[in-house]
Amino acid sequence: MSKKADREKQELKKRSEDFENFYSEIYKERWPRLKAALLEDSSPVAFSENLTNTYYLDKASIIVASILPLKKGDNILDMCAAPGGKTLVLLSRMNGEITITANDRSRDRRARLDQVLKEHTPDEWHENITTTCHDASRWGLYEKDMYDAILLDAPCSSERHVIKSDKHMAMWSVSRPKRLAIEQFALLAAALDAVKSGGYILYSTCSINSEEDDKVIEKLLKRREGLVEVIPISHEEAETRPYGLIILPDRSNNLGPLYCCLLRKL
Repeated sequence: MSKKADREKQELKKRSEDFENFYSEIYKERWPRLKAALLEDSSPVAFSENLTNTYYLDKASIIVASILPLKKGDNILDMCAAPGGKTLVLLSRMNGEITITANDRSRDRRARLDQVLKEHTPDEWHENITTTCHDASRWGLYEKDMYDAILLDAPCSSERHVIKSDKHMAMWSVSRPKRLAIEQFALLAAALDAVKSGGYILYSTCSINSEEDDKVIEKLLKRREGLVEVIPISHEEAETRPYGLIILPDRSNNLGPLYCCLLRKL
C-alpha cells in the first residue's frame, strides 16, 4: 500500500470513529439500533396517483410532502427540488392544478429534475411547471411575498448516505453539521421572505441531527420573532420533536430518516 493510500485509510478510519462518537452521544443507548437500521437498504414504494408513469421513492417523502397545505390555483415554490419526488407528490395532490417553480442550484441535478417531471406528468400540466437553477438562499431578495406555499427540502448531512459510503464518510467532519445549519437557516429565511403573509413553509431534511432540524427552526423563531409561527403536525409513523416531527427507520419499518416542520408566515 502506498503512503498516500495508507494516509487516506487512516483518515477514513478517524472520520468513521468521530462519526460513531458524535451520533452515539446524541442517541445514547438507542444509537446501535438506529445505526443498524440506517445501514439497511431502504425500500422505495411505487407512487403513481395522477401521474403518467410510476415513480419510486421513500414512503417518508410521500408522508412529508403531503403535510404542506395546498389548494387549487396556488403558486408553489419547491426550493431544492431535485431529483423531483416530492415535487411529483405536490403536483399529484392537486392533479396538476397548481403553478409550481421547482429549483435546484446544480445544473446536473436540474437536468435530472427536468427528466423526472417530463417523464411522470401529463403534457397538460407542463405549462404550469417551471424549473430553475438558482441559489435559493437569495430567493427572497427577488421574489418577496410571491408564493402561497414553499417546500424547502434543505441540503443536509444525509447520514444514511454517509454511513454506507466511504466516499461520503471521507467528506464528513464534526464541524460539517454546523456549516450546513448556517446554509439551512439562510435558505429558510429566504423562504420566509418569499412566501405570502398567511402562506406556509414546510422545512425538511433527511438529517438525524437536531442541529440541522429543530435548532434551525428555533433560530428562525428568534431572529424573526412575531413574523412566523409553528403549526403543530403529527403522523403515526413519526416521532414528535419540539417544533416538528421526525421519521426514523428503527421505529417506522425502515422509513426515512426524514424531519419536517410546518411554518406559517404571520
